[in-house]
Amino acid sequence: MNVVDNILTLEHKETVRLDPDRLNGLYRQMGDKDAMDVLCRTVEELAVRLSNCERFWRQRDWAALRKCARSLVAIAEQIGMVALARVAGDVAQSVDAGDAVATGATLWRLIRVGEKSLTVIWDQQDLSI
Repeated sequence: MNVVDNILTLEHKETVRLDPDRLNGLYRQMGDKDAMDVLCRTVEELAVRLSNCERFWRQRDWAALRKCARSLVAIAEQIGMVALARVAGDVAQSVDAGDAVATGATLWRLIRVGEKSLTVIWDQQDLSI
């Protein structure tokens, strides 16, 4: 029996949850045009911060990573990205615990959830450039 024949590939599939009431509230409160502008800026900001989180992790800048993850929680909650907010909070908690392995694992989960969340909201809202 060849060991290579027993290698498994794990596939990471993340379920993304969006709170439609939060988005609907934003549109009711601001109107379509202003809500769309806010949403576009927010999606862009989330993408930048996800990238920053990865950079801080690679640099082992734990304080900056924690701060960036906490900011993702606040921003994601504002537009109803429930899963993204929860996982960003998990990253901050693992930094607080001083667990570099858990921080790496939760950060990569955050990036997967973040990318999928951004894609879902982009597609749902038809946010074209």
